[in-house]
Amino acid sequence: MIIQLKRAYEPALPGDGVRVLVDRLWPRGISKEVAQLDDWMKDVAPSTDLRKWFGHDPAKWPEFQHRYREELASRGADLDRLRDLARKGPLTLIYAAHDEAHNDAVVLRDVLLGVRPSGGRP
Repeated sequence: MIIQLKRAYEPALPGDGVRVLVDRLWPRGISKEVAQLDDWMKDVAPSTDLRKWFGHDPAKWPEFQHRYREELASRGADLDRLRDLARKGPLTLIYAAHDEAHNDAVVLRDVLLGVRPSGGRP
């Protein structure tokens, strides 16, 4: 499976394959035409409470990964759908966060690929 990550503010490229926005909120200043998305899966994004608690604070990253993985455990059908898309060709998870290393798309990709969390909690 090829699962790529890309900020919503980067241009769409043919190699992106299926482009799925995985944020609960639409990226500011981006039109639907520019985003060139195939789908928007709000339900796989972190809950509003978790997103606000995390606040993109790298110090909270290990705990955020743990809590988000717990939320994703109840989203089996959505995860299966994303895995099916990735098995058919490249899948690009689109996100808006500035931090490319500490965001929900990183955790989601790792969950889809069966990668264990990094730093701290299991």
